[in-house]
Amino acid sequence: MNRYHRQMLFPQIGEAGQQALTKSSVLVVGAGALGTVICDQLVRAGIGYIRMIDRDYVELHNLQRQTLFDEDDVAATMPKAVAAKQKLEKANSGVHIEAITGNVSKENIDQLLQDIDIVLDGTDNFATRFLLNDACFKYNIPYSYGGVVSSRGMTAFFIPGETPCLRCLMKEGGANGQTCDTVGVLAPAVNMIASFQVMETLKFLTCNKESLRNSLHVLDIWKNQQYDVKFSEQSASCPTCVQRRYPALQASAADEETVLCGRNTVQIHRKQKMDLSEWEQRLSNVATVKKNSLFY
Repeated sequence: MNRYHRQMLFPQIGEAGQQALTKSSVLVVGAGALGTVICDQLVRAGIGYIRMIDRDYVELHNLQRQTLFDEDDVAATMPKAVAAKQKLEKANSGVHIEAITGNVSKENIDQLLQDIDIVLDGTDNFATRFLLNDACFKYNIPYSYGGVVSSRGMTAFFIPGETPCLRCLMKEGGANGQTCDTVGVLAPAVNMIASFQVMETLKFLTCNKESLRNSLHVLDIWKNQQYDVKFSEQSASCPTCVQRRYPALQASAADEETVLCGRNTVQIHRKQKMDLSEWEQRLSNVATVKKNSLFY
């Protein structure tokens, strides 16, 4: 436990809190900007088990803010989850890290949540966030929401049965449509939001719930603005935390093609398995084709 000595000196954590952290399991969805900072801090804090999932691979423009990757990962077209695991295991070999290259969906969310204490959001889209929100409230698992675009970010820590949920604060389809691809994103904003997410997680796992923020925290580090929107009562019309219908878990299948945060990345969803060798041969007539065995 000597590696956590400075953390254990903090009285609200101490030895008992550190022991609790080493016995905890978390799911981090997304190994991009938020996800890499979240995982790095959780691994160094001594969380016992981290399951992370990401569907993307490392690109050059990721390196500005996605702290676990380097140019070698770009050259190797490394899946982000795999590259992140390799870096994290060098930081703390005592933490068990499960890296999954894939997409989070209503079909696999139950399996991903098995034996998980907290879910941390490192995603870049609200469809996945509402899916995580609904699944967490269905299975009584705390959900740490975070989002960053441009110089702005927001985060909240939701606890089923004690706080409202994401749907009570934000209506589905109510986002303004701005993304990292359209307005950019600054790394310091990412680091701040991820740090808030990890801090609330550590408070909860070490039984310091009285210190939780209990609000939606919003910041714009370029304009030097920060404020909190205190949690209100659950919305009586909320289909998740009040009516318990969990609409994201009942949603129709995803579109067959999805453009990911990297402009050159498209994910194809098919019910039947694709013969990639066949597609490699067909596409080689019109383009240079490289099949990555780490994905398939």
